[in-house]
Amino acid sequence: MTDPIASVGPRLKAERERRGLSAQKVADELRLDGWIIDALEAEDYERVGPSVFAKGHLKRYAAFLGLPADEIMAGYESRVHAPKPPVAQPANVRLRTDAPAVSNLPWPQVVGSVAAVLLVLGLIWWRPWHQRGAAPVQSQPLAANPSATGADGAADSAGADLASVADSSSSTAAASLPSAPPAMPPAAAAANQPTPAGAAEPNATAGTGRARLRLSFSADSWVDIHDAAGRRAFAGNGRANSVKTIAGIAPMRVYLGFASGVQLEINNRAVAIGPQFVSGDVARFEAGADGVLRRDSHGAAPAGVPPTGAAPPAVRPIG
Repeated sequence: MTDPIASVGPRLKAERERRGLSAQKVADELRLDGWIIDALEAEDYERVGPSVFAKGHLKRYAAFLGLPADEIMAGYESRVHAPKPPVAQPANVRLRTDAPAVSNLPWPQVVGSVAAVLLVLGLIWWRPWHQRGAAPVQSQPLAANPSATGADGAADSAGADLASVADSSSSTAAASLPSAPPAMPPAAAAANQPTPAGAAEPNATAGTGRARLRLSFSADSWVDIHDAAGRRAFAGNGRANSVKTIAGIAPMRVYLGFASGVQLEINNRAVAIGPQFVSGDVARFEAGADGVLRRDSHGAAPAGVPPTGAAPPAVRPIG
């Protein structure tokens, strides 16, 4: 017995090729797009859309080829609900961290600065006026001992010269050391702070522009669409297995009477109608040119459209 999990798509393709039919021929007979047939045969059901669309297309495709629909649906359910293989956890890898490069430091300048600072500190400590155990000052007048006066004058001159040398060395060492950067005012520091990634200003024009809506109906549904200016772009009934394309300026207000029977594309991009836009299988939303659905920003529905959850009106098709 053939495994249904791995044979739904290949079985459909093999039967089609056995009958000598092309994928486009089958799509034309079923009034579907060619990419839907390719997705069913490749078992890419997520591309088709919600499961209700995939099941409906599979039943019609199997009936067209004369295959048992029960086996095809059983294979689809087994394929969709098959357990996914666990994701392999990456092994713990220790990254080798190289030691920071210190060979690029200006060692001659650093050593010279340190030596200059040590020299200044030694000169300050060895100043004559800071020597311990200095001799007491004689109480005799300086004029009474000329030789002593000359000796003291020479000592004072030597001390003054030594102090000047120490001061000049201190200023030279201070000039060679790198200066600290000036303090930044608080306002400038706050202005230079990086802007958080999530603090970007919202784009008020998101979703505006030229939009092309393509509605594929798997069941009968009434449709009412208005453009951004409030003009009605389309109003009527969509028949099952039919396609309707409406173009206009987005955001476009869309109302669908049977949302589960409609597959939506915006600018050739498939868009799923989320449950937040559906109430009682009646959908109401705004379709943006960027392919994003948003809640209807208008308070009430336009004339002729019932509130969400009410019975759909009887609208005659518009040619």
